[in-house]
Amino acid sequence: MPLPYHRLVVKIGSNVLTQADGTPDLARIAHLVEQIAALKQPGREVIVVSSGAVAAGRSLVQVPEKADAVSSRQLLAAVGQVKLLTTYAELLARYQLTCAQVLVTKEDFRDRQHYRNMQNCFRALLQNNIIPIVNENDVISVTELMFTDNDELAGLLAAMLDADALLILSNVDGIYNGDPKDASSHVIREIGPDTPDFSAFVTTQRSQFGRGGMITKCHMAHKVAQLGIAVHIANGKTENVLPRVLSGEVVNTRFLPSRTASGRKKWLAHAEPAAKGTVRLNAGACAALTTPGKATSLLPVGVVAVEGEFEKGDIIRLLAEDGRAVGLGMAEYDATKARERLGQQQQKPLVHYDYLFLNADI
Repeated sequence: MPLPYHRLVVKIGSNVLTQADGTPDLARIAHLVEQIAALKQPGREVIVVSSGAVAAGRSLVQVPEKADAVSSRQLLAAVGQVKLLTTYAELLARYQLTCAQVLVTKEDFRDRQHYRNMQNCFRALLQNNIIPIVNENDVISVTELMFTDNDELAGLLAAMLDADALLILSNVDGIYNGDPKDASSHVIREIGPDTPDFSAFVTTQRSQFGRGGMITKCHMAHKVAQLGIAVHIANGKTENVLPRVLSGEVVNTRFLPSRTASGRKKWLAHAEPAAKGTVRLNAGACAALTTPGKATSLLPVGVVAVEGEFEKGDIIRLLAEDGRAVGLGMAEYDATKARERLGQQQQKPLVHYDYLFLNADI
């Protein structure tokens, strides 16, 4: 039975879009666009996160070998993004489909107002049957502004847009239980919320032309699945891979969604870089917050330490006394008041349940 996904985020990796020499594989892109058009036919909404701008720029501009790596990447991305989007636009036009370019940085996800503005833009595009083609803005994204890779960007978008599923197209068939080159290894078909730690057998090798690796894909996929969004990792070079993933006809790894979450919690799940301070919780508070089926706010009586300075409305990290990450929350009042009320009963919650995101593995 076909999977009942309506809104899809499709992430296409660098190794899928490039040839051995690092230049764009135009035939592969054309085939992927054909598949995207097919996905749209039943009325699905599709958001595409596409790498390949730097590769496209490499096919147009020769950069001296001794040139600065950061400025070279900026130059290639600036030139290549135009070619990449033009390629998508021309190919989609064959199916009477229109696309739009959306370039983002990590900073766009840190501020709640920026987040809402971007969310509204995507919704308007989808309502008008336009396919957003999203990429990191490599022209200005350097050092701390950079996403880990486009997998992280795709996960953020899937959460922001309440997608039903995120499809990550890589150059392997999925997550293996050993070295993919070993004949005895096989693809893990499903990874659930309680699947044991998989980092021990996932290869640490990074993509040839991308920044990411399989471990970062796994951690991102696990977090997105926590938010009620299914994640599939499949081989983008497989013939008709997208419709075949949805029909269950091709080998891939599916991260099973574990629960649903509000829009605020989906934002909080990825807001750790924006955290302004830290509070440490005693064992009682940790137990109360993580009791299954019980909605509990964080009260000052469960706080043993307040670190850093933050204001009302800022994101704060929640840690157990032993340093384990418990989650993230939005402060109901500033650090000074939090210290004054430290350990006290009958006080207003420091973090209300509606603005609290808890890690699944605590």
